[in-house]
Amino acid sequence: IGEWTSPGARFSLEMARDADVGSNSLLTYQLSSNPSFSLTFKESMDGSQHPELLLERALDREKQSSMDLVLMAVDGGDPARSGTAQIRVNVTDLNDNPPVFSKSVYEARVPENVPAGSLVLWVQATDADVGTNGRVSYSFGNVPDGVRALFSVDRESGEIRTAGPLDFEERSKYTFGLEARDGGGLLSHCKVQVDVMDENDNTPEIAILSLSSPVPEDAPVGTVVALLNVNDPDSGENGQVSCELSGEAPLSIVASPGGSYKVLVLAKALDREEAAFHDLVLRASDGGDPARTGTARIHVTVLDANDNAPVFSQAEYTVRVPEDMPVGSVLVTVTATDADEGLNGHVKYS
Repeated sequence: IGEWTSPGARFSLEMARDADVGSNSLLTYQLSSNPSFSLTFKESMDGSQHPELLLERALDREKQSSMDLVLMAVDGGDPARSGTAQIRVNVTDLNDNPPVFSKSVYEARVPENVPAGSLVLWVQATDADVGTNGRVSYSFGNVPDGVRALFSVDRESGEIRTAGPLDFEERSKYTFGLEARDGGGLLSHCKVQVDVMDENDNTPEIAILSLSSPVPEDAPVGTVVALLNVNDPDSGENGQVSCELSGEAPLSIVASPGGSYKVLVLAKALDREEAAFHDLVLRASDGGDPARTGTARIHVTVLDANDNAPVFSQAEYTVRVPEDMPVGSVLVTVTATDADEGLNGHVKYS
Protein backbone atom coordinates (compact mmCIF):
# COMPACT_ATOMS: atom_id res chain seq x y z
CA ILE A 1 0.00 0.00 0.00
CA GLY A 2 1.48 3.37 -1.00
CA GLU A 3 2.01 5.85 1.81
CA TRP A 4 0.19 8.41 -0.31
CA THR A 5 -3.04 6.38 -0.05
CA SER A 6 -5.87 8.39 1.55
CA PRO A 7 -7.72 7.13 4.65
CA GLY A 8 -10.96 5.32 3.78
CA ALA A 9 -9.39 3.17 1.11
CA ARG A 10 -10.47 -0.53 1.13
CA PHE A 11 -8.44 -3.61 0.32
CA SER A 12 -10.01 -7.00 -0.32
CA LEU A 13 -9.02 -10.00 1.77
CA GLU A 14 -9.38 -13.66 0.92
CA MET A 15 -12.50 -15.31 2.33
CA ALA A 16 -12.23 -18.32 4.61
CA ARG A 17 -13.97 -21.57 3.68
CA ASP A 18 -15.52 -24.16 5.96
CA ALA A 19 -16.39 -27.66 4.70
CA ASP A 20 -19.24 -28.02 7.22
CA VAL A 21 -22.81 -26.96 6.45
CA GLY A 22 -25.47 -24.98 8.20
CA SER A 23 -24.58 -23.04 11.31
CA ASN A 24 -21.31 -25.00 11.56
CA SER A 25 -20.10 -23.22 8.43
CA LEU A 26 -21.37 -19.77 9.33
CA LEU A 27 -18.25 -17.64 9.53
CA THR A 28 -17.45 -14.43 11.41
CA TYR A 29 -14.17 -12.51 11.11
CA GLN A 30 -11.97 -10.73 13.61
CA LEU A 31 -8.87 -8.55 12.98
CA SER A 32 -6.04 -8.07 15.42
CA SER A 33 -5.96 -4.57 16.84
CA ASN A 34 -4.07 -1.97 14.76
CA PRO A 35 -4.61 1.80 14.78
CA SER A 36 -4.08 2.09 11.02
CA PHE A 37 -6.59 -0.57 9.90
CA SER A 38 -9.99 -1.90 10.77
CA LEU A 39 -12.12 -4.70 9.37
CA THR A 40 -15.11 -4.05 7.20
CA PHE A 41 -17.26 -6.21 4.93
CA LYS A 42 -18.65 -6.10 1.45
CA GLU A 43 -21.76 -8.14 0.77
CA SER A 44 -21.53 -10.44 -2.22
CA MET A 45 -24.43 -11.20 -4.56
CA ASP A 46 -24.97 -14.53 -2.81
CA GLY A 47 -25.37 -12.76 0.51
CA SER A 48 -21.97 -13.74 1.90
CA GLN A 49 -19.80 -11.19 3.68
CA HIS A 50 -16.49 -10.52 1.98
CA PRO A 51 -13.85 -9.16 4.45
CA GLU A 52 -11.91 -5.99 3.58
CA LEU A 53 -9.19 -3.94 5.21
CA LEU A 54 -10.21 -0.33 5.81
CA LEU A 55 -7.39 2.27 6.05
CA GLU A 56 -8.17 4.40 9.09
CA ARG A 57 -5.30 6.91 8.93
CA ALA A 58 -2.49 7.96 6.60
CA LEU A 59 0.58 5.75 6.47
CA ASP A 60 4.15 6.96 6.90
CA ARG A 61 6.78 4.58 5.57
CA GLU A 62 9.57 6.48 7.33
CA LYS A 63 7.91 5.76 10.69
CA GLN A 64 6.75 2.20 9.95
CA SER A 65 7.57 0.46 6.73
CA SER A 66 5.53 -2.71 7.38
CA MET A 67 2.80 -4.07 9.69
CA ASP A 68 1.78 -7.62 10.59
CA LEU A 69 -1.92 -8.31 11.13
CA VAL A 70 -3.82 -11.47 12.00
CA LEU A 71 -7.24 -12.21 10.44
CA MET A 72 -9.28 -14.82 12.30
CA ALA A 73 -12.32 -16.64 10.93
CA VAL A 74 -14.63 -18.36 13.49
CA ASP A 75 -17.43 -20.75 12.52
CA GLY A 76 -20.82 -21.03 14.28
CA GLY A 77 -20.39 -24.55 15.64
CA ASP A 78 -20.37 -25.58 19.27
CA PRO A 79 -17.63 -25.72 20.21
CA ALA A 80 -16.49 -23.12 17.64
CA ARG A 81 -13.53 -23.73 15.39
CA SER A 82 -11.28 -20.99 14.02
CA GLY A 83 -8.61 -20.46 11.43
CA THR A 84 -6.13 -17.60 11.01
CA ALA A 85 -4.28 -15.92 8.21
CA GLN A 86 -1.20 -13.74 8.54
CA ILE A 87 -1.43 -10.40 6.70
CA ARG A 88 1.73 -8.37 6.11
CA VAL A 89 1.21 -4.82 4.86
CA ASN A 90 4.30 -3.36 3.12
CA VAL A 91 4.18 0.45 2.82
CA THR A 92 5.42 1.68 -0.54
CA ASP A 93 7.62 4.79 -0.42
CA LEU A 94 6.46 8.22 -1.56
CA ASN A 95 9.09 10.90 -2.23
CA ASP A 96 7.79 13.03 0.62
CA ASN A 97 11.14 13.80 2.26
CA PRO A 98 13.76 16.19 0.86
CA PRO A 99 17.46 15.62 1.51
CA VAL A 100 18.69 17.09 4.79
CA PHE A 101 22.26 18.37 5.22
CA SER A 102 24.03 17.52 8.47
CA LYS A 103 24.92 21.23 8.80
CA SER A 104 23.45 24.41 7.41
CA VAL A 105 26.93 25.97 7.13
CA TYR A 106 30.17 24.06 6.48
CA GLU A 107 33.47 25.77 7.25
CA ALA A 108 37.02 24.89 6.23
CA ARG A 109 40.50 26.42 6.36
CA VAL A 110 42.87 25.70 3.48
CA PRO A 111 46.52 26.80 2.96
CA GLU A 112 46.90 28.85 -0.19
CA ASN A 113 49.64 26.60 -1.59
CA VAL A 114 47.70 23.30 -1.63
CA PRO A 115 47.89 21.49 -4.98
CA ALA A 116 44.84 21.16 -7.22
CA GLY A 117 42.70 18.19 -6.25
CA SER A 118 43.24 18.57 -2.51
CA LEU A 119 40.29 17.76 -0.25
CA VAL A 120 38.72 20.87 1.29
CA LEU A 121 35.77 19.36 3.16
CA TRP A 122 33.02 16.78 2.87
CA VAL A 123 29.33 17.60 2.95
CA GLN A 124 26.65 15.01 3.68
CA ALA A 125 22.90 15.02 3.21
CA THR A 126 20.55 12.17 4.12
CA ASP A 127 17.11 11.37 2.74
CA ALA A 128 14.58 9.33 4.72
CA ASP A 129 13.05 7.93 1.53
CA VAL A 130 14.28 4.72 -0.10
CA GLY A 131 15.38 3.68 -3.56
CA THR A 132 15.79 6.44 -6.09
CA ASN A 133 13.73 8.71 -3.86
CA GLY A 134 16.47 8.50 -1.25
CA ARG A 135 19.48 8.64 -3.57
CA VAL A 136 21.19 12.02 -3.12
CA SER A 137 23.44 13.85 -5.58
CA TYR A 138 25.38 17.05 -4.94
CA SER A 139 26.05 20.08 -7.11
CA PHE A 140 26.85 23.77 -6.94
CA GLY A 141 24.02 26.23 -6.55
CA ASN A 142 23.99 29.54 -8.38
CA VAL A 143 27.69 30.38 -7.96
CA PRO A 144 30.06 32.56 -10.03
CA ASP A 145 32.31 30.97 -12.62
CA GLY A 146 35.30 31.99 -10.50
CA VAL A 147 34.20 29.58 -7.77
CA ARG A 148 33.74 26.73 -10.25
CA ALA A 149 37.27 27.40 -11.56
CA LEU A 150 38.76 26.96 -8.08
CA PHE A 151 36.56 24.27 -6.49
CA SER A 152 34.83 21.07 -7.57
CA VAL A 153 32.15 18.94 -5.91
CA ASP A 154 31.76 15.17 -6.34
CA ARG A 155 28.14 14.41 -7.23
CA GLU A 156 28.08 11.10 -5.41
CA SER A 157 30.28 11.58 -2.33
CA GLY A 158 29.85 15.30 -1.57
CA GLU A 159 33.62 15.84 -1.45
CA ILE A 160 34.72 19.40 -2.24
CA ARG A 161 38.23 19.66 -3.66
CA THR A 162 40.41 22.41 -5.06
CA ALA A 163 40.32 22.69 -8.83
CA GLY A 164 42.78 25.56 -9.28
CA PRO A 165 45.46 27.54 -7.43
CA LEU A 166 44.36 29.59 -4.42
CA ASP A 167 45.97 32.94 -3.64
CA PHE A 168 45.44 34.52 -0.22
CA GLU A 169 46.64 37.89 -1.49
CA GLU A 170 44.00 37.82 -4.23
CA ARG A 171 41.11 36.57 -2.07
CA SER A 172 41.11 35.20 1.47
CA LYS A 173 37.52 33.90 1.79
CA TYR A 174 35.03 32.11 -0.46
CA THR A 175 31.35 31.61 0.34
CA PHE A 176 29.10 29.63 -2.00
CA GLY A 177 26.00 27.45 -1.97
CA LEU A 178 25.59 23.71 -2.55
CA GLU A 179 22.48 21.72 -3.51
CA ALA A 180 21.49 18.19 -2.58
CA ARG A 181 18.90 16.65 -4.92
CA ASP A 182 17.15 13.28 -4.49
CA GLY A 183 15.96 11.01 -7.28
CA GLY A 184 12.48 12.49 -7.12
CA GLY A 185 13.71 16.04 -7.66
CA LEU A 186 13.41 17.40 -4.11
CA LEU A 187 16.13 19.88 -3.16
CA SER A 188 17.84 21.25 -0.08
CA HIS A 189 20.64 23.79 0.26
CA CYS A 190 23.64 24.53 2.47
CA LYS A 191 26.35 27.16 2.57
CA VAL A 192 30.11 26.54 2.38
CA GLN A 193 32.70 28.96 3.74
CA VAL A 194 36.34 28.41 2.83
CA ASP A 195 39.02 30.53 4.53
CA VAL A 196 42.31 30.65 2.63
CA MET A 197 45.28 30.67 5.03
CA ASP A 198 48.30 32.78 4.18
CA GLU A 199 51.62 31.17 3.33
CA ASN A 200 54.92 33.03 3.11
CA ASP A 201 54.98 32.98 -0.68
CA ASN A 202 55.90 36.61 -1.34
CA THR A 203 59.34 38.21 -1.10
CA PRO A 204 59.50 41.75 0.31
CA GLU A 205 59.80 44.35 -2.45
CA ILE A 206 61.83 47.55 -2.09
CA ALA A 207 60.97 50.53 -4.29
CA ILE A 208 63.24 53.61 -4.29
CA LEU A 209 60.84 56.53 -4.46
CA SER A 210 63.46 59.26 -4.30
CA LEU A 211 67.26 59.48 -3.98
CA SER A 212 69.35 62.60 -3.34
CA SER A 213 72.73 61.97 -4.92
CA PRO A 214 75.28 63.47 -4.87
CA VAL A 215 75.13 64.54 -1.24
CA PRO A 216 77.29 67.49 -0.12
CA GLU A 217 79.92 66.31 2.27
CA ASP A 218 79.07 69.15 4.62
CA ALA A 219 75.38 68.12 4.82
CA PRO A 220 74.29 67.98 8.46
CA VAL A 221 73.55 64.71 10.25
CA GLY A 222 69.87 63.80 9.81
CA THR A 223 69.69 64.98 6.18
CA VAL A 224 67.24 62.80 4.21
CA VAL A 225 69.06 60.93 1.47
CA ALA A 226 66.41 58.50 0.15
CA LEU A 227 62.74 57.60 0.54
CA LEU A 228 61.87 53.93 0.11
CA ASN A 229 58.67 51.91 0.02
CA VAL A 230 58.91 48.38 1.43
CA ASN A 231 55.98 46.08 0.75
CA ASP A 232 55.15 42.43 1.47
CA PRO A 233 51.56 41.42 0.56
CA ASP A 234 51.58 38.45 2.98
CA SER A 235 49.73 38.78 6.28
CA GLY A 236 50.70 38.46 9.93
CA GLU A 237 54.33 37.65 10.63
CA ASN A 238 54.76 36.66 6.98
CA GLY A 239 54.17 40.29 6.03
CA GLN A 240 56.09 41.99 8.85
CA VAL A 241 59.32 43.32 7.35
CA SER A 242 62.53 44.44 9.04
CA CYS A 243 65.27 46.32 7.15
CA GLU A 244 69.02 46.68 7.56
CA LEU A 245 71.90 48.25 5.65
CA SER A 246 75.01 46.25 4.86
CA GLY A 247 78.48 47.41 5.80
CA GLU A 248 79.53 50.48 7.74
CA ALA A 249 77.30 52.88 5.85
CA PRO A 250 77.11 56.51 7.03
CA LEU A 251 73.30 56.21 6.75
CA SER A 252 70.61 54.93 9.07
CA ILE A 253 67.03 53.76 8.51
CA VAL A 254 64.09 55.60 9.98
CA ALA A 255 60.64 53.99 9.69
CA SER A 256 57.59 56.07 8.90
CA PRO A 257 54.55 55.86 11.23
CA GLY A 258 52.68 53.67 8.74
CA GLY A 259 55.52 51.18 8.57
CA SER A 260 55.64 50.76 4.80
CA TYR A 261 57.97 53.70 4.12
CA LYS A 262 61.61 53.87 5.13
CA VAL A 263 63.75 57.02 5.18
CA LEU A 264 67.53 56.90 4.82
CA VAL A 265 69.21 59.75 6.68
CA LEU A 266 72.80 60.72 7.38
CA ALA A 267 73.93 59.07 10.58
CA LYS A 268 77.36 60.76 10.68
CA ALA A 269 79.27 63.47 8.86
CA LEU A 270 80.54 62.69 5.39
CA ASP A 271 84.12 63.14 4.25
CA ARG A 272 84.63 63.03 0.50
CA GLU A 273 88.38 62.86 0.94
CA GLU A 274 87.89 59.66 2.93
CA ALA A 275 85.21 58.10 0.65
CA ALA A 276 83.98 59.72 -2.53
CA PHE A 277 81.00 57.36 -2.86
CA HIS A 278 79.12 54.69 -0.95
CA ASP A 279 77.59 51.54 -2.45
CA LEU A 280 74.94 50.26 -0.06
CA VAL A 281 72.78 47.14 0.01
CA LEU A 282 69.42 47.40 1.76
CA ARG A 283 68.00 44.06 2.92
CA ALA A 284 64.32 43.62 3.79
CA SER A 285 63.43 40.35 5.55
CA ASP A 286 59.95 39.18 6.56
CA GLY A 287 59.01 37.23 9.69
CA GLY A 288 58.09 33.99 7.95
CA ASP A 289 59.66 30.61 8.64
CA PRO A 290 61.75 30.34 6.61
CA ALA A 291 62.08 34.09 6.05
CA ARG A 292 62.16 35.65 2.61
CA THR A 293 64.59 38.50 1.84
CA GLY A 294 64.50 41.21 -0.80
CA THR A 295 67.43 43.54 -1.60
CA ALA A 296 68.01 46.90 -3.24
CA ARG A 297 71.32 48.56 -4.14
CA ILE A 298 71.83 52.25 -3.48
CA HIS A 299 74.77 54.30 -4.85
CA VAL A 300 75.45 57.60 -3.10
CA THR A 301 78.06 60.02 -4.43
CA VAL A 302 79.61 62.55 -2.02
CA LEU A 303 79.84 66.09 -3.39
CA ASP A 304 82.99 67.98 -2.46
CA ALA A 305 82.90 70.93 -0.11
CA ASN A 306 85.85 73.39 0.28
CA ASP A 307 86.70 72.07 3.70
CA ASN A 308 90.45 71.64 3.21
CA ALA A 309 93.06 74.44 3.06
CA PRO A 310 96.15 74.10 0.86
CA VAL A 311 99.07 72.49 2.65
CA PHE A 312 102.72 73.26 1.76
CA SER A 313 105.04 70.37 1.48
CA GLN A 314 107.23 72.17 4.03
CA ALA A 315 106.32 74.63 6.70
CA GLU A 316 109.57 76.63 6.14
CA TYR A 317 111.99 76.90 3.21
CA THR A 318 115.61 78.10 3.81
CA VAL A 319 117.63 79.19 0.78
CA ARG A 320 121.29 80.25 0.58
CA VAL A 321 121.91 82.56 -2.36
CA PRO A 322 125.21 84.04 -3.60
CA GLU A 323 125.10 87.84 -3.70
CA ASP A 324 126.06 87.96 -7.35
CA MET A 325 123.16 85.78 -8.57
CA PRO A 326 121.57 87.41 -11.63
CA VAL A 327 118.13 88.91 -11.40
CA GLY A 328 115.45 86.43 -12.50
CA SER A 329 117.26 83.39 -11.20
CA VAL A 330 115.09 80.67 -9.55
CA LEU A 331 115.79 80.59 -5.86
CA VAL A 332 113.49 77.71 -4.81
CA THR A 333 110.28 75.94 -5.90
CA VAL A 334 107.59 75.63 -3.25
CA THR A 335 104.71 73.14 -3.48
CA ALA A 336 101.27 73.13 -1.83
CA THR A 337 98.47 70.58 -2.27
CA ASP A 338 94.73 70.73 -1.55
CA ALA A 339 92.70 67.55 -0.81
CA ASP A 340 89.57 69.06 -2.30
CA GLU A 341 88.63 68.56 -5.94
CA GLY A 342 87.89 70.86 -8.85
CA LEU A 343 88.18 74.57 -8.20
CA ASN A 344 88.21 73.84 -4.47
CA GLY A 345 91.49 71.98 -4.93
CA HIS A 346 93.10 74.38 -7.46
CA VAL A 347 96.01 76.20 -5.73
CA LYS A 348 97.34 79.66 -6.50
CA TYR A 349 100.49 81.23 -4.97
CA SER A 350 101.20 84.77 -3.98
